[in-house]
Amino acid sequence: MHDHSDHFDTHHRSFAIAVVLNILFVVIEAVYGLLSGSLALLADAGHNLSDVMGLIMAWVASWLASKAATYSKTYGLKKTTILAALFNALILIAAVGGITWEAIQRLADPADVAGLTVVVVAGIGVLINGATMMLFLKGQKGDINIRGAFLHMAADTAVSVGVVISGTILMFTSLNWIDPVVSLVIAAVIFLGTWQLLKESVNLAVDAVPKGIDPSTVREDLEKLPGVRSAHHLHIWALSTTENALTVHLVKPDPEGDDELINDVSAMLSGQFNIQHTTIQWERDNSQCPTDSHC
Repeated sequence: MHDHSDHFDTHHRSFAIAVVLNILFVVIEAVYGLLSGSLALLADAGHNLSDVMGLIMAWVASWLASKAATYSKTYGLKKTTILAALFNALILIAAVGGITWEAIQRLADPADVAGLTVVVVAGIGVLINGATMMLFLKGQKGDINIRGAFLHMAADTAVSVGVVISGTILMFTSLNWIDPVVSLVIAAVIFLGTWQLLKESVNLAVDAVPKGIDPSTVREDLEKLPGVRSAHHLHIWALSTTENALTVHLVKPDPEGDDELINDVSAMLSGQFNIQHTTIQWERDNSQCPTDSHC
């Protein structure tokens, strides 16, 4: 339990810093956009504002997941982390669509050269988004809600890098096609990262077995337990983006040592498979489920 609150406090701090830095950047972009009359900067400020909303959504979900369960919500609000990851993936896919559409239009009708102001502000964006991205680097490995926030920042960093590269080239050459081509490459990179996030979050939303847990290995390990003849009605699903649950019927003819075995099973599933919430139903004979069938 202690670990979970530590984990939450770290993310709490990361989200707070991320939101403040990104709102600051939106203000910088909007001000310079108005001063230099750059539509590109104003549009990017709008895009970054949508990312702040994505960050806040992941943050709220992370906070809600730490709330206690109630009589009507027996699992608490842990699943909001899965929903936030799903929505963040959808927002990112929409952003990819927007970038691609704009790039295709600019290929047909190249925009004016990005001025020095645009390149400098994008450079600030690389630093701010890059720093924010690093805040979530550690947490995104085991939590797809945090990965959603991480990908938003990674996408923003990539877009800003693209603006710096194409803007710098355009200041010294007249290769107008560079800008949209760089944008398309970045859109493709963001899409690949987001597709995995979308797939995983949809999986967790429909209660599929979480990534990294092999149900056949879990079944084999359960059937190796002392006195257990077979395991069936095995269900493994995600309660949140960090916690998993399992229910199973175990055929164990001899009731001797049931309680001790439940403790051993819980410890084994938690240690080996990251499954923290285990429910076991004992059955004394095979009549409900023949040993040779996996009902």
